Amino acid sequence: MTSSIVTCLTWVGRGVAKSVPDKVQVDKEELKRLIKETSSSLKELEEEEKDVDQEEDVEMEGGATEMEGGATGGGDADDELAEFDLDNYDDDPEGSLLGNLASLTVYASNEDDPYITVKDDDEVAEDEREDFTIKPTDNLVIVGRAEEDCSILEVYIYNEEEKVQYVHHDLLLPAFPLALEWMNFDPGEDKPGNLVAIGSVTPGIDIWDLDVVDSLEPIVTLGSHKKKSTKKKKKASAPPRVGHTDAVLDLSWNRLVRNILASGSADHTVALWDLSQAKPVTTLTQHSDKVQTLEWHPFEAQSLLSGGFDKRALLYDCRSPEDTHKTWGLSGEVERVVWNQFSPFHFLASTEDGFVYNMDIRTDKPVFTLSAHPQAVTGLSLSSAVPGCLVTTSSDKMLKVWDIQDNKPALLLQREMKMGGLTCAQCCPDSPFVFAMGGEKDSLRVWDVMDSGNTALRTRFEGRPRPEIPTQPSSVVTSSDQPEM
Repeated sequence: MTSSIVTCLTWVGRGVAKSVPDKVQVDKEELKRLIKETSSSLKELEEEEKDVDQEEDVEMEGGATEMEGGATGGGDADDELAEFDLDNYDDDPEGSLLGNLASLTVYASNEDDPYITVKDDDEVAEDEREDFTIKPTDNLVIVGRAEEDCSILEVYIYNEEEKVQYVHHDLLLPAFPLALEWMNFDPGEDKPGNLVAIGSVTPGIDIWDLDVVDSLEPIVTLGSHKKKSTKKKKKASAPPRVGHTDAVLDLSWNRLVRNILASGSADHTVALWDLSQAKPVTTLTQHSDKVQTLEWHPFEAQSLLSGGFDKRALLYDCRSPEDTHKTWGLSGEVERVVWNQFSPFHFLASTEDGFVYNMDIRTDKPVFTLSAHPQAVTGLSLSSAVPGCLVTTSSDKMLKVWDIQDNKPALLLQREMKMGGLTCAQCCPDSPFVFAMGGEKDSLRVWDVMDSGNTALRTRFEGRPRPEIPTQPSSVVTSSDQPEM
């Protein structure tokens, strides 16, 4: 059985996606360009690994020499393998890769394909069209999945009314995904888009258009996917590096200043990117270890929260982040931070030793400390509309639902989800009791916690007033409005 793990996920609200997504059609020139770029990237990677391979070869030479002296009877095996011409196995055959790929014709439907003699009947075709169409009542769940031999981005349809969930489309990713962030700022368009930014084990951040199916490449890449070399190179003419130098562990889009994206990295820094120019305008270096999690304040455009492996949570005023930031020390490496949208002075932070902290930014000590799980709290999500409803998930395989209203946390429900260790959790933006979670096995799970039949949940939450969450008009700023790096 192939192992598969969901490493990250995010929701897309109802009515955002195109009802009928576009399909990519690649002409010969575009295909030629993509092959050339891919070949160039592969060549660069080969050059990076060349030194390592040479060192391994030197180490193996001594052992190989000894083996040659004592080996006998190898001639017959060599003769048997000769017919495969393994020495020239990697050489290009006649004809180019471009010609081979370009000759693969893709038809819009089986009806148009002359090589398929058994055509789809009308009922099957209608079902396919219906599944491909995204309804106004559909949510999307974007999922990053890693399997043994590939990494995949899956776009799920979830319809609460019809109790329907299925994969609408997917695409192959170039690297193991670690973070997803939905956003509607499209650098190439004047109107709002439907995009997802992806952080991975490489330093680059890819941005994909969710309204386009069968994409072959992201619409833009922030930074570079090449990690910083540990060896000094003689090339003095190399351009200065832009962005991170190690894996991107988390992403947060600023919904009030729509062209700003924050990224936290294993290189110990936080980068603030101007999406309109695809470059970082500020780099924050206050953390002394990997930056695992970060989130913009929902109502204050300048306030950014982050947490790291240095066991600290930091709050920045990004108008002058070097001079204006506050720090809280916690008991372990910080797994997640999340603002409480119902109480703007408060945020929650979870740690790898199982604790959840409720912090007031006006004080230095936590409002309360909750021993939530015996292992790392990997998922930390407040209900999108009901104050006090908190869901935590953990590598201990358990999901728990808490009531933290009035700063008096009470455990209402705990359940083993039978998904292995849980890796992430997030509440649906349109349904206050529906949560999506990922785990080490059994793919994605979307669950309405009210379906648990737990009486305490219904008693506490169903009649609780749901205050209107304040909003501010969003804007776009230029890089000249941002502090210099």
